[in-house]
Amino acid sequence: MPQKTNRLALITGASAGLGAEFARQYAAKGWDVALTARRLDRLAKLARDIEEKYHVATIVISQDLARPDSVDDILATLKEAGRHVDGLVNNAGYGVSGTFFTTDWAEQEKFIRVLYSAPIELAHKLLPGMVERNFGRIINVASVAGYTPGTSGQTLYGSVKAGIIKFSESLHADAKAAGHDIHCTALCPGLTESEFHDVNGSREQMEAAPDWMWMEAKPVVAAGIDAVSKGQPVVVPGMVNKGITTLTKILPEPLGRAIMNERSRRMREASKD
Repeated sequence: MPQKTNRLALITGASAGLGAEFARQYAAKGWDVALTARRLDRLAKLARDIEEKYHVATIVISQDLARPDSVDDILATLKEAGRHVDGLVNNAGYGVSGTFFTTDWAEQEKFIRVLYSAPIELAHKLLPGMVERNFGRIINVASVAGYTPGTSGQTLYGSVKAGIIKFSESLHADAKAAGHDIHCTALCPGLTESEFHDVNGSREQMEAAPDWMWMEAKPVVAAGIDAVSKGQPVVVPGMVNKGITTLTKILPEPLGRAIMNERSRRMREASKD
């Protein structure tokens, strides 16, 4: 009789922040984890820690999702290891500082690839196996920025996150209509304590935001895992973030844009003090 293996979760952007926390929480639930990001040293250390603490298997894949063939390389590595993916967490992400006028197209193209094209490609190429086994869990890390009006700076961030939310909702609906046990959830956090703002150079500006707007990574990740297990297509963790998304739905659009642009201006000025 073949030996039964644990379910496997593939987590992108797993070297730190939300990605590392997803790896720990899935491992705590008895899942094996495949960790992918660019920083091999960070991935290797996380894998060792997880194996020692949770006694599950790990697979480390150093990969840059900005590369056009990165998704195929990741899936080829998993196939060579004899594993299939039961859960996918599209977490890799960053922001491009500056405005659309001050950045070149190569930067924006890379951004779209990492935060939009690669997550959708991963989902599309993993879905046939999930359908065959009639089981799949997909979490796409979006943002409350996908709901709020656009502001100056990081021009494509909100639009990409809005697209990820709609994609998640539609994919979840597709699976449900077909009768598959496949759930897709868009996780929409607000300001979260992680390395995200250090990587994109916005830490100083973000520190101007009041403490009550921030959440720790653990409850954010827990909300995402709980939502996808229950078949909830979108989840916004935290009362503050829920309040923000609710206001964006009920405020007149011109007023919402004015408020967001004023808040953005104040945060930029506060970071210069």
